[in-house]
Amino acid sequence: MVDIARTSLAQSPSASSSSDDFIALGPLDGRYRAATAPLVDYLSEAALNRDRVHVEVEWLIHLTDNNVLPGAGPLTDEQKAGLRKIVTDFNHDSVKELAETEKVTVHDVKAVEYFIGARLAPLGLEHLKPMVHFACTSEDINNLSYALGIKDAVTNVWLPAADALTQQISDMADANKDVPMLSRTHGQPATPSTLGKELAVSAWRLNRQLKRVKNTEFLGKINGATGTFSAHVSAVPGANWPEISRTFVEGLGLTWNPLTTQIESHDWQAELYSDVARFNRILHNICTDIWSYISIGFFAQIPVEGATGSSTMPHKVNPIRFENAEANLEISNSLLDTLAATLVTSRWQRDLTDSSSQRNIGVAFGHSILAISNVAKGLERLDVAADVMAQDLNENWEVLGEAIQTVMRAEAIAGVPGMENPYERLKELTRGHRVDEARLREFVAGLGLTDDAAARLSNLTPGTYTGIAADLVQFLKDAR
Repeated sequence: MVDIARTSLAQSPSASSSSDDFIALGPLDGRYRAATAPLVDYLSEAALNRDRVHVEVEWLIHLTDNNVLPGAGPLTDEQKAGLRKIVTDFNHDSVKELAETEKVTVHDVKAVEYFIGARLAPLGLEHLKPMVHFACTSEDINNLSYALGIKDAVTNVWLPAADALTQQISDMADANKDVPMLSRTHGQPATPSTLGKELAVSAWRLNRQLKRVKNTEFLGKINGATGTFSAHVSAVPGANWPEISRTFVEGLGLTWNPLTTQIESHDWQAELYSDVARFNRILHNICTDIWSYISIGFFAQIPVEGATGSSTMPHKVNPIRFENAEANLEISNSLLDTLAATLVTSRWQRDLTDSSSQRNIGVAFGHSILAISNVAKGLERLDVAADVMAQDLNENWEVLGEAIQTVMRAEAIAGVPGMENPYERLKELTRGHRVDEARLREFVAGLGLTDDAAARLSNLTPGTYTGIAADLVQFLKDAR
């Protein structure tokens, strides 16, 4: 084997580097950066540190606003504004400074404490340095910071994208509610539907999961090293620490968890990730269905000007958006499933499995966002081939066997003679056979049906045998 000398491509990006300054190891920060970049503001390491600063600052303000510690009364409006400016001014230089501090502390939350403490003197608050991180364990800060970042990422990035895609599918359902389409159960010709009704089923399923995600409770706690307020009570025994904790957590826009170990139990995260994963799985099913419809010609793909479908077969327009989405949904779910399973378990009062696991939350959501983006773009490039669907229906008249035998059953119940064994008679006529229009109409004409029943069946075609499929789409519209 020839050993080829390689130039090192690895660079250690500085905190102020743009994505162009270094070569990314993973695709979310490289090839797909544009699609996933909005998550960086909420689920990146830098965003986590900014939220840690936010929680620490608000805890300091909360303690002083409530006169919890003797000698540390309310701050002036200017001092509060100055403290909050530490958060709003948080930037690449702040990230770099924290990284340098952490090299010394070898502890990320302690670095945040020092970062804030170094900015108190100009605000006339040097004497309150001991109140930064007062009575807190690192997890008090981390659980709240993660909850804030996840809540903002879901609310501001994932849900809008998922909602928009679901609405896109809903609009397609409404636009195609009257387009008849042969169904296939077990891959075989079955009772016709409409394209719109089938798309509406998909949108309905996605909507149910979105409602669950929108109802997520984002929990938080701040109660010390093992959830007992021990340090708090030792320092200030007269304070109502549970109430101080509750009002602080709720003031951050989170739901207070009063009973925890050192960690907030993360059950809400497991619930959220399971709901997002279920949305992903439904979307994956939609992708495989659309891919299959494309393969049989029900959808035609609109070529992208200048794009190459195959490096050797120039005629091809591959359904790459849906294939890409499938892969990314699977990767997202592998992470979401792992997070949901891992985060609900912690040995005794604390272990660090959650710490390592939670660093992958952004990656899990990133692959989901990338998939959603690809499906949306793929749907935009589809044309409905109603003529292909019509031809498919016309080649499968045997699907009317269901209608004929059901009408015969109704006639038999009404006392019409000669309607015996309807299912068996249609089975003999149609099972395993292609029956054309002439043969089917000949069979119906010889049944001896009442005039009304005969008229209904004589007007029926595979393209009109769609029941109330078009009307059912209204349920989706009403729900939106």
